[in-house]
Amino acid sequence: MPNDLLYKIGITMLPKIGVVNGKQLIAYCGGAEAVFKEKAKALEKIPNIGSVAIRSIANQKVLSRAEEEIAFIEKNNIQALFYTDKAYPSRLSNCYDSPIMLYFKGTSQLNNQRVISIVGTRRATNYGKEICREITSHLKDYNILILSGLAYGIDSCSHRGALDNNIETVGILGHGLDTLYPAQNRRIAEKMIEHGGLLTEFISKTKPDRENFPKRNRIVAGMSDAVVVIESARKGGAIITADLGNSYNRDVFAIPGRAGDEFSKGCNYLIRTNRAALIENGSNLTYFMGWEKTKKRNNEQPKLFVDLNTLEQKIYDCILNSKEISIDKITINTSIKPSIVASTLLKLEFEGFIRALPGKLYRQS
Repeated sequence: MPNDLLYKIGITMLPKIGVVNGKQLIAYCGGAEAVFKEKAKALEKIPNIGSVAIRSIANQKVLSRAEEEIAFIEKNNIQALFYTDKAYPSRLSNCYDSPIMLYFKGTSQLNNQRVISIVGTRRATNYGKEICREITSHLKDYNILILSGLAYGIDSCSHRGALDNNIETVGILGHGLDTLYPAQNRRIAEKMIEHGGLLTEFISKTKPDRENFPKRNRIVAGMSDAVVVIESARKGGAIITADLGNSYNRDVFAIPGRAGDEFSKGCNYLIRTNRAALIENGSNLTYFMGWEKTKKRNNEQPKLFVDLNTLEQKIYDCILNSKEISIDKITINTSIKPSIVASTLLKLEFEGFIRALPGKLYRQS
């Protein structure tokens, strides 16, 4: 664990701060650790930092609780992500109110090339579940990470649909990782840890209180390229998530329902007020997003491999051994000059052996 993790977690525990002012505090002081070493008089000059927070910084009692959290993280193999970390969800980091810390237990790359969230009512009808299953089945060949809130109804259906179709799926929680709500979803959550994961901004011992779930919804929306609403009443968490998606300039889609049905009112409202585009199935979704199916991997090497020289093969083998890898890592692992690595990667990409991803990352085609 990083030496300054204690202070990074401690920032999130300061009273009367919040994520926006917390980031401001870190920026003014030059780092999380610097906040706890700054003099009170200097802290008083920072906008929106009140006396309650300053006293809490001075007595540093929050650091004792942060030490407990670090012990919990280490014991349970949890990844702690600070908002400036490379592994922190990049889409979410662009949102002004993104969490300072995230806690992740799982295997997924949170910066997957394509990420969507599927949300809806806890009281899903057979119609809603059928639509959800069709969409997740359609997405199996699109290299997509599916997010939802691991609640009853549409949330659970989307997670199950993802797992059934070998799609990685992450549940965004409204409590700490020491518990699970609702408890009936424990079995599916255990599967998700192996094929996706569980993510939260809340430390352990945080109860699933009602006010936590709107906070959770902003992560669901902020991490996504698109928000899909399948069945919702006129008010509720799914509508909140859709509105947040619009505020973050995400694509928002809704499944239309029969006029007058309680759990069609929310979707119909979103469509009627131009807050969401109307889709009827997974094919509509991928068409609107401009997504094409990813190529299926073949266990046999292409015949063109005989044309690779020793240097090219060495770089290609380095990429094969990783799900995705940066150009800097390739340079280090192969001990080949950066200029030669760059030109070789370009050739391999043109010839269809590899794909370039955002952030100077590469993977096999």
